[in-house]
Amino acid sequence: MSQAIGNTALAYARVWHHVDASDRILGKLAQRIAYVLMGKHKPVYDKGIDCGDYVVVTNARNIQVSGRKEEQLVYRKHTMYPGGLKEEKFSDLLEKKPHEIIVHAVSGMLPKNKLRNRRLARLKVFGGSNMGIYRNNILKRWEDGTLSDDYILKLDPANRFRKPERS
Repeated sequence: MSQAIGNTALAYARVWHHVDASDRILGKLAQRIAYVLMGKHKPVYDKGIDCGDYVVVTNARNIQVSGRKEEQLVYRKHTMYPGGLKEEKFSDLLEKKPHEIIVHAVSGMLPKNKLRNRRLARLKVFGGSNMGIYRNNILKRWEDGTLSDDYILKLDPANRFRKPERS
């Protein structure tokens, strides 16, 4: 019996997306990230199967919120000890831990089921523009939905063995 890789195997393959969060609205960005983490942009989407992609977010420090949320929004967590309620304002959290703001927003937009933690593990958030080793994995950019320059050079037979130039 022959086992050929069909179109469905390619549809389930995970792709790495890069998002620049500079001057983006938090809620709209989180909604789009949750959509990709769940895999709803793929034709083989099923709510019981984890077929989403990886998302790398950079420049989380430059995220924007609408209205007066910058002064009013408060993040709360409890240590489960008496008197252990911890509150932190949005502006303070943006300075200290900007990645937690985006992870918290995306977490609220994912379905509350057993796949939630696995999907959140595929979200990588960085406060600055340096994404470290994940730079090599990026295939798609969100600005225009195109493939990265490195990936296009790999596909071109004339440039197959030439290394892409880094700036």
